[in-house]
Order: sequence, then structure tokens, then C-alpha cells
Amino acid sequence: MHCTRLAAANFRNYIRLDLSLPPGSSVIVGDNAQGKSNLLEAIYLLATTRSFRASVDRELVSWRELTSDLPFARLSATVQRRAGEVHVEAIISVAPSQIGSLAESAPTGKRLRVNGIPKRSVDYLGAINVVMFSPRDIELVDGPPAQRRRYLDVTICQVEPAYVRALARYNKIVIQRNALLRQIRDGRARVESLAPWDQELVAAGAYITRQRESTIAQLAAFARERYHELTGRQEVLEIVYRPSVEASDAEPTLPGFRPSRTGALPSAIEDTYRRQLRATQRRDIAAGVCCLGPHRDDLAFFSLDRDVALYGSRGQQRTVALALKLAEAEFLRQRTGEQPILLLDDVLSELDEHRREYVLGSIAPDQQVLLTATDLSDFSAGFLAGAAVYHVREGIIDLVSPAGRAAGARAESA
Repeated sequence: MHCTRLAAANFRNYIRLDLSLPPGSSVIVGDNAQGKSNLLEAIYLLATTRSFRASVDRELVSWRELTSDLPFARLSATVQRRAGEVHVEAIISVAPSQIGSLAESAPTGKRLRVNGIPKRSVDYLGAINVVMFSPRDIELVDGPPAQRRRYLDVTICQVEPAYVRALARYNKIVIQRNALLRQIRDGRARVESLAPWDQELVAAGAYITRQRESTIAQLAAFARERYHELTGRQEVLEIVYRPSVEASDAEPTLPGFRPSRTGALPSAIEDTYRRQLRATQRRDIAAGVCCLGPHRDDLAFFSLDRDVALYGSRGQQRTVALALKLAEAEFLRQRTGEQPILLLDDVLSELDEHRREYVLGSIAPDQQVLLTATDLSDFSAGFLAGAAVYHVREGIIDLVSPAGRAAGARAESA
């Protein structure tokens, strides 16, 4: 698949943008804070409904637009897939009651459309498949568990609609069950009232666990080979899923973790989950939160029998994150039958020559990739000869060197 056209209005520092893109490689070059990452962020949001860096959607609306009567940002893209052309659109609006306050907590709304038809997030995901590389990806290795869970969920949501619904359902159940736990702790509800919520929690949680285990098994196999190549065939990477629901009741439940079950039957996971949920019930009530389930899971990365997050160098951690992203691209290709769009946000400058060559060499001939950089020195002459090169300055994009089909852009800066 490839994005043939990207349009934006009032998004970050793009007041208006109408950009045509070739199917192969495009390099977006410019100084820092000119709008390079904003361009990749727009495509990523259209694929996942989320930004990869903004904490709240309000940050995505141009600051000048926030002074208008009805501030909004609009993104749209036309994507060519094997099954045909797909048009996607996302509109972010800021609540009128907050206009003029510029409050970071200003509520926002988001409307999504596919081929002009309004969609909920759970029905929208999967219209576009992307893999995002950025210098912040190192946090997938040494950052908090929530970062790794979010990465895993975003990856699965791009290919498994049922997972999107199960995850949304599970998160709602956790919130409602937590409220009930606090009521029981305060003597305002009976312990017996947990039973129906536990049943719902086990059903949704066991499904999520099974999907994560299956996905990690595939990612681990792909990442193992990528990491082996990136390290000059000197190191081997092992990725371990650490579910909070233990593989065996004989093992301690919390706070320790164990690697995931291999080939566990769905009913076995549900039975174990149900028993361990009962075993931690008193702890849940005392804490007022659910201490067991997919929202407590984690991933770990091992190389040379060492936990890379704890004992790996920054170079090793960055290489693990890179191998994981390359594995994600292969995972999405095998699941969808199409190459995902690659978004590389100033990552080549972080890599040595061997790793830069490996990353660029791993780009398939039929794959679209957008790369950002502050200069062109990290690219070989051969690569640039086959790529379209754009220059960005203050939100204005100019085509410097076309490649493949003609491409052009027209924009007004904020």
C-alpha cells in the first residue's frame, strides 16, 4: 500500500497542506522545528487515530486556530491498496466552552471517516497500516511497561478488528470493577457483586492474552533474525512476554512475572485467570484497583542472557528497538498481504554506518517509506537517486528532486 495524497488544515504548523507522494522512498529534509515530524505524525494519526508524541489531541490543533470561534484540525489521505483506493479522514475539534482559555485540559472531539462514511475508532483501525520509527523508540526497551503494552496493542489493532473491540471492552470493565472494589472496601457494596464483573474480565482478558502471546511469538521470530544481522551475527535476541496471570497456579501470582505459556489452550488460560483472580481478591479490594490482568503485563528483551533494559548499553537498547520495528513491518506484511508504510523520523542519524545500510537495504522495492533528516549526509548517492526529496521550512514543503512518478506540494505555514 502507499499514500498517494496527504492533506491537512490547521494541523500543527500546517495551515493548509496538499501533498502528492510517490509510491517509493521520500526524504523530507529541513532544520529542526520546521514541520518534518508533523508530516509523519499526520500519517501515523490517520492510521492509528493517535499521535505518537502528543499527550492530548488539543496539541495537534494549530495555535493560531485556537483563537477562532470553532477551532479544528483536519487530516485526510488517499491510500492505494491492492483491493482499491481508500480515502480516510480525521477531524479534531476543540470544545467551544474552552475557546480562548488555551487550557491544556480543553476537551476535544475526534471524527473519523473511511470513504466518506463515519466510523468509530474500533471500526476505523486497519484502513491504513504503518510502522513508525523514531529516536523515542528506545523507550520500548528501557521505558515503563505501559509503553510496551501500548506498542503491542497498536500493532495488533492494525490487523485484528476483534482485538480492538475486546481491548475497549476490557478497559471499560477494569474501570467499572475498580469503582466497585472501592465501594466494597468502603462498605458500600457486597463482595458477591464482583462475580459478574469477574466473569466479563476473564473472558475479555483471556482473549487479549492469547492474541498478545500469538503476536509476540511471531514478532520474536522476526526480531531474532533482524537483531542477529544488525549485530553482525554476534548476538541473539530473545523477547519474553510476561503476563501477570501466571502459567501455573503453583507459581506466585504477584508481583513476580514468568514467561508466557506456550500453546496453552484458551480454556486453560481462562481457568487459571479465574482462579488467580479469586486468589488476589482481598488485595484488589484493599488497593481499590484490579492487580491482575493484561493491563499489568509486560515484555522483556534478553541478549547474551542479560536483560537489555537493565544491563544493555544504549547502543544495544537502540538496536533491540530497531529490530523490533523491522519485525513489526514483516508481521504486518504477512498478516495483511501488503507492505505497511514506513515512517522513519530522524532515526538514521542515531545509527552507525552498518545499521543505516541495513535499514535502508531492508526497504522492499514495493514499499513506501518517508524519512526525515536535517541533512542528506546519512544517505548514499544511490539511495537519493531513487528517492523523492522534499525540503521543509516553517511548514512550507518544496519538492527538490522527484523520483518515480511526479510529486509536488503546496502549503501555507502557520
